[in-house]
Amino acid sequence: MNEPFDTLAFESPGRICAGTILCPDLAASEADYRDILGLALVDDRPVSGALAASWGAPAMAGRACRLLRAENGTPYLTRLVEGSAVAGHRPLRSFGWAAYEHTVMDCEALFARMPHTSPSGSGFTVIGPPKRVPGFDNFIPFQVTGRAGEALYLNQVLQSRMTGLDLPRTRATMDQMFIAVLAAADREATLAFHRDVLGFGEGETWTIPYSVINNSFGMPSDTVTAMTMTCTGRMPACEIDQYPAAATPRATTPGELPPGNAMVSFITDRFEATAPHWLGPAVRIDNDLYQGRRAATVRGPAGELIELIEMTA
Repeated sequence: MNEPFDTLAFESPGRICAGTILCPDLAASEADYRDILGLALVDDRPVSGALAASWGAPAMAGRACRLLRAENGTPYLTRLVEGSAVAGHRPLRSFGWAAYEHTVMDCEALFARMPHTSPSGSGFTVIGPPKRVPGFDNFIPFQVTGRAGEALYLNQVLQSRMTGLDLPRTRATMDQMFIAVLAAADREATLAFHRDVLGFGEGETWTIPYSVINNSFGMPSDTVTAMTMTCTGRMPACEIDQYPAAATPRATTPGELPPGNAMVSFITDRFEATAPHWLGPAVRIDNDLYQGRRAATVRGPAGELIELIEMTA
């Protein structure tokens, strides 16, 4: 059964409230998220100059933008923004936001809807079919990449509580992002920034064979990766992965957002405290994502863009 979505919990500090994806073919990506993942359009206003400036990405001003929501009405939003294709960009090969981890209702049913014969750059490509992970019996995961060069981890939660953390269930085809997966060159430095500047708690650290990373870099299947979870109380936030030496900084068109998994938006109660790290002036916007609250963006040590939305207007 679905657990009721707690609006107050959604408004708590540290909650992920949006994931942004830079899309060279916005119309096609929107169709994928609508027709395959079940999301619906809630706003199609273009990016304003003030918002682009707050991102430190002035070339994004005027770009087409789509805010999408799951069919169950969850407050979480997926944001698709029109942007330039970046030559050589491949998902899960560079530092920054590596993947968005979403809860789904039925892994096998969603897996069956994926266009398994689609060529690269068309629709979604399954890179990890649904399977149980030894030692993690609370959920069934599978992984896909999209035509914009983004990666999604899609998890069917079987038990909401695991050691130290709560995981969300849903009746929607695809629902909220509950973990933002971050590829770091220096996991400890990145963790320190998220803990000391952004105010997240430090959760558990695991060292496991990570098939998605091993496959991306052609490494032996028993190669292990260290990862640390950040959290607010029992609510997960980021999984910070120590990426291999073969990973590179993410190439980005000047003035634009990074390609693929571009930016993650969090609610914060430390808005003013982060001001020394802002990439541009704070902005106040009235739409389904911001709801009249101020927002500003910072860049973390892995090159990740983190949009901070104040908890109260």
